[in-house]
Amino acid sequence: MGEGPEQQPASEVLAAGRELHGSASAVLADHRSAVDDVRTALAPLQDELVSAELRRIPLERLREVTEGRLRLNALRDAGHGTVDDVLSAGRHGVKQAPGVGAHTADQAVAAARRLAEAVRETVSVRFDVDRREERAGRLLAALHRLVDAGPEAREAVEGARRTAARLRPLLDEAAPAGRRVRRLLLGPRRRARVRAAVAELTTALAEADRAALPGAFAQTSADLLRPTVSPLAAWVDFEARSAEYHTLLDEIAGAAPEEAAAEGHLPQELVARVRAQPLDTTHLRLALRGYQEFGARFALVQRRVIIGDEMGLGKTVEAIAVLAHLAAQGRARFLVACPASVLVGWVREVRTRSTLRAVPLHGSGRHDAFAEWQESGGVAVTTFDGLRGLDAGAADALVVDEAHYVKNPEAQRSQAVAEWASAAGWVLFLTGTPMENRVAEFRNLLARLGSPQVPAPTAGDGLAGSRRFRRAVAGAYLRRNQEDVLGELPPLVHTDEWEEPTPDEHEVYRAAVEEGNFMAMRRAAYAAPDSAKLRRLVELVAEAEQNGRRAVVFSYFHEVLSRAQGALEQGESEVFGPLTGAVPPTARQRLVDDFSATDGPAVLLAQIQAGGVGLNLQAASVVLLCEPQLKPTAEEQAVARARRMGQTRPVHVHRLLATSGVDLRIVELLRRKSRLFDAYARRSDLADAAPDAVDVSDAETARRIVEDEQARLARESDGAAEADDAAVWRGE
Repeated sequence: MGEGPEQQPASEVLAAGRELHGSASAVLADHRSAVDDVRTALAPLQDELVSAELRRIPLERLREVTEGRLRLNALRDAGHGTVDDVLSAGRHGVKQAPGVGAHTADQAVAAARRLAEAVRETVSVRFDVDRREERAGRLLAALHRLVDAGPEAREAVEGARRTAARLRPLLDEAAPAGRRVRRLLLGPRRRARVRAAVAELTTALAEADRAALPGAFAQTSADLLRPTVSPLAAWVDFEARSAEYHTLLDEIAGAAPEEAAAEGHLPQELVARVRAQPLDTTHLRLALRGYQEFGARFALVQRRVIIGDEMGLGKTVEAIAVLAHLAAQGRARFLVACPASVLVGWVREVRTRSTLRAVPLHGSGRHDAFAEWQESGGVAVTTFDGLRGLDAGAADALVVDEAHYVKNPEAQRSQAVAEWASAAGWVLFLTGTPMENRVAEFRNLLARLGSPQVPAPTAGDGLAGSRRFRRAVAGAYLRRNQEDVLGELPPLVHTDEWEEPTPDEHEVYRAAVEEGNFMAMRRAAYAAPDSAKLRRLVELVAEAEQNGRRAVVFSYFHEVLSRAQGALEQGESEVFGPLTGAVPPTARQRLVDDFSATDGPAVLLAQIQAGGVGLNLQAASVVLLCEPQLKPTAEEQAVARARRMGQTRPVHVHRLLATSGVDLRIVELLRRKSRLFDAYARRSDLADAAPDAVDVSDAETARRIVEDEQARLARESDGAAEADDAAVWRGE
């Protein structure tokens, strides 16, 4: 086996190969053992959920499963009323019923098992941090080992799988090279194959060393063999990083979301191309969920897209995954443009979720930082206003967060984004609210995007109905909704708190209406010293305190927040804020961090324009809206700051409303605007909604409401106004 001066002896190559193969095999065995522990802990919880669901399925469903061949009368007479009854009784129990033979018993039990298997694929285990059930704690403790090993363990396991599969046949083929006598007995062809196997084995070992696989395998095995933590410790860790636990649980349980929903109901031809797109996660420090991987691949394939995932699903992570893939392919310069409120958050996410270098372009040194970024690359993060002050250049990829801010083609920030987008290789617009008032806003966003594959739809596409509109934009628009892809999200409980205005409030409100002052009308409920809304707000925060929950209070008005602050500071909760647009980005993030880190009861006050965008407020599980907003997306964004991936408690939303006046008019407006968004920007079967139905500006809306209220109060004396209010209140 002649060895050159730089070659190892064949016996040493074989020994090193066997050692590496042994390490890879050990990692796979250790990982398999950890996964088996999770499955063992998961099984009783799944069984309970399946059984509960089967108890709700009537016996008649078995006839459907057997295509009408199963006779149920004897089973029903024997007291079997549900599918669970049949499954619990088993073949022997079912057969004991009078008139039920062996064939019928076999049919019934087999059909019940088929339904149970189908149900098992749909149920998902949720963890209630307020109950901390013992079996759930054991499952979390089993998951903790895998979660604590981190995404590096996932990469090591995949590397071990590839390494073991590559080395095993090479070791078998090269085995004679380790023994001189055996080599001498080989024929020429066999010796040639042995030499080739040794050469390839040498290459495989060198590649493994360059990828640092031996060290990764050793570390991963050590991590996976650590003692299991106590359920109590696992519960504490779960609250800190619940999304990572659920990501792993979904993988192990096979409880992935329904494929079409996870893929945004895109055309199948496009889905096939997206699935075939590789995604290099070398520079990522987290494990992506399946729908997030699909979103990143979609952006890479289509190059210029709007990712419109509902708030709380991790659009930022999807964008970072795209940048990480491009960096792994040798691209160097990436630019993120975002509102000032989320600039600090973006820098933090890039640094913690990836190995990419984050370069903030903000403050007095932004031009020097920009020049350095142009030279050295990285992920530059700037505000929309900051972008206008930079000389437009070529970025490998441009990410625009909260992209609905650039929907107005006349705005300078929209023009700056369009200029940068025109020169970028990949462009991602991120927004959970691509259309707030009108279909035309969506068309404007697509025009800024400049996708050659998807020309901006015309007004005719919108007028033709939502289905045609969605087909027209499918190549550049991907949206997934929370309920479709995050089965572990805790419940969302909405309560409208209707409060009867006091006489003092009514007088303040009447004066605002007579003046035609729309904004004064909206905040009149808090102007009087005996405000009914303010009393209820204090009661709701006190309830949150008693239940060990934190609350966030949103209002459009700084004045309302000041009044709320004065009232709430008399209670037990520590009051943070108010968080307003005037608070600098760094101080804004620090305020949220302090609120999240406090041990006792706490309440955060925030203007809905500032706190409802881009911030992570999942430390709060009670959301209080001081008044209804003109845009349904404003309320949805505010709620989504708390109810998002990682939230472990049910989120209770209380909207404070006056039983008469402007609040009623706005509630009805919200209903109509939500119908438009559902028809066009979400997947929907509504094809007959006309976009012009609510295609009016906020100023026009305010004018109409003021005029309606002036007319209503003028009629108040004859009793007609009360009837009008009652009809709106009932949703008529």
